[in-house]
Amino acid sequence: MFPHVSRACEGVIFDSVEMVRDLIAQASTKTGLKVVATIIDAVYETGRKATKAFREQMPIIFDEYLPQWNYVARPQ
Repeated sequence: MFPHVSRACEGVIFDSVEMVRDLIAQASTKTGLKVVATIIDAVYETGRKATKAFREQMPIIFDEYLPQWNYVARPQ
């Protein structure tokens, strides 16, 4: 969907988060796949770490080529 969302936002100067949401929601593919966009207003705590129990139950497998961006979480 990324190229379709990029095309929907192409050349637009963003004035608000709502404007971005509306533009993203307009994106679709030739086969009819549509995007649903939602704004989450939550405030997230920075520096929060996963507990040891969580890490044991949800091991993360990092990609060999781009481990800083690509990974898979495999629940036990």
